[in-house]
Amino acid sequence: MTTHPTVAWIGLGAMGAPMALTTARAGMTVTAFDVSPASLDAVSEHITAAASAQDAARGADVVAVMVATGAQLDSVLFGEGGIGEVLTPDSVVLVMATVGPAASEDAVRRLEPLGVRVVDAPVSGGVARAGTGDLLMMVSGVPEAVAAVQPLLDAMASNAPVVGDAPGDGQRFKIVNQLLCGVHIAAAGEALALADSMGLDRAQVHEVLGTGAAASFMFGDRGGRMVAEAFDDVRSALDIFVKDMGLVGEAARTVHQETPLASTAEQLYLRGHRAGLSRKDDSVVYRILRADA
Repeated sequence: MTTHPTVAWIGLGAMGAPMALTTARAGMTVTAFDVSPASLDAVSEHITAAASAQDAARGADVVAVMVATGAQLDSVLFGEGGIGEVLTPDSVVLVMATVGPAASEDAVRRLEPLGVRVVDAPVSGGVARAGTGDLLMMVSGVPEAVAAVQPLLDAMASNAPVVGDAPGDGQRFKIVNQLLCGVHIAAAGEALALADSMGLDRAQVHEVLGTGAAASFMFGDRGGRMVAEAFDDVRSALDIFVKDMGLVGEAARTVHQETPLASTAEQLYLRGHRAGLSRKDDSVVYRILRADA
């Protein structure tokens, strides 16, 4: 494989598009497919559009998949028109979505007879950092496969530690990451809702407590959006945490581990989903907690 592998990119959502652009700007040839023509048009200055996922993947050194769910990953690989039909032993599939260990390991099992290697590297960091190549990527896979995708990791991430030799380990790290993120967002919303209920100035609470021991990334970032009530400025949709906290619960049940804080936070996200707030920014948990105000 060359220093600049040819890249097929599947999935140009809120995170996928800036990640693909960052990869292209690093000098790699990227051909992409997304079910949304508008998403393809938005990156057309730097990325070649393909008519189908198979057309994008055919002959590519690395196939980067950035979809939302395990079901979508399965469809991309093995559904009607799935790329599994055109992958070869020279192909490496780079799974960067948060799909859970079971989905990742199932993909490995089904691609293994084709000789196709998989690198599991879910990402964390948000849309802004996706556009600057400053993500955290939790990487797992055999060394040869990781080496093959290293140029992409270098382009997209400021930190891409290898956390395991087996695809699925990266997903396990991301599960722990999402537990912390989901609980921290819920805690930030609860704290600011309490401050508001007590008649305090939310902005001042956010400013003062953000400088002390109670500070966290989520309190600073999502807390600022809660103060501004910028719930339509969607940087991470509420439904992402409906999905991810569900994956946390599934993983916990698999190993018989109690996760009471995560379970409580999950109910808050589900409440927002039922209230029709799925596509709002996840900071809308503050509004959910102050719905009676």
